[in-house]
Formats: sequence, structure tokens, C-alpha cells
Amino acid sequence: MTSNGPISAFSDEVDKIVDSWSRQRPDLDTSPMLVLSRISRLARHLDLERRTAFADHDLEPWEFDVLASLRRSGAPFALTPGRLMTELLVSSGTMTNRIDRLEAKGLVERSRESNDRRSITVTLTDKGRDCVDGALMTLLACEQRILSPLSESELELLGNLLRPLLLPFE
Repeated sequence: MTSNGPISAFSDEVDKIVDSWSRQRPDLDTSPMLVLSRISRLARHLDLERRTAFADHDLEPWEFDVLASLRRSGAPFALTPGRLMTELLVSSGTMTNRIDRLEAKGLVERSRESNDRRSITVTLTDKGRDCVDGALMTLLACEQRILSPLSESELELLGNLLRPLLLPFE
């Protein structure tokens, strides 16, 4: 029996974990695990699904993230390395390495600003745009499949319920 009631045919691993903790440590309130452990487990499953979706397009998740940032920026699909670092929460060295690797694959190109030779812009190539667009379509199909057990109103409610949990970290 979990704090939500008896374990049933609809129980998941989290129900079993919380039930075990409740028996071993009845003095503790394990109810946060019912939500946060599910979010954690879902994040792991989603990461695996994303990796599979991106592998179909010969991309790593970090590559998709950089290309997607450029694509979302709108034409001409160009950002400074500093803006990419801020958006992707990575260090300067990490961003330089990522840009180098994407440039070697022909997915982005660097250019210097004509009015400020110190300023560099990273631009999505046509190949990069085609690649990220294809990966996005595969990802969205995957995410729609994952979320298919929920109705439209449940999806909206879940999104609204998760927002206040995420905001303090953003």
C-alpha cells in the first residue's frame, strides 16, 4: 500500500519504491517521491528517446540543441557564441568545442562581423537547417507518442502544473 492507496495493476516502479520506503521508514513523508521520482524517471526515458530520434539524423543531443537554437532565432539563423552559451548553459570552452565540431560536419559556419573583426557569428548552413528540421520532426512525433495517453486538457493542466516547479531553477 502506498500513500496513494494499495498497489494495483496500474502501479509503476515509483509506487513500489515509495511503498518500500513507507514500510521501512514510516516516520518519513515519502509523498514527494510520487511526483519527483516520476519526473526523474520520465526525464531518463525521454533522454533515451531523444538520443534515438537524433541518431536517425546523425546528431547527438547537444548538436541538436545548438542547431535548434540557431534555427529558432529566425533568418538568417545566426547567433554569437556568447548568446549560444547563455541559451545552452555551457562554458566558453565547451561552446567553442561544439562550434568546432559542428563546423567540421558542415552544419554551421563562423564569420566575423565586418564592422567589428573581434565579433564572431555562428550561422546555420543549409545542410544544418535541413538536418535540424528533420530531427525536430522525428522528435515531435516521438514526444507526441509519449504523451498520447493524455487528453488535450490533461496536457495543458500538466504543463501548467509543472511550470511553477521549474521557474525557481530558470
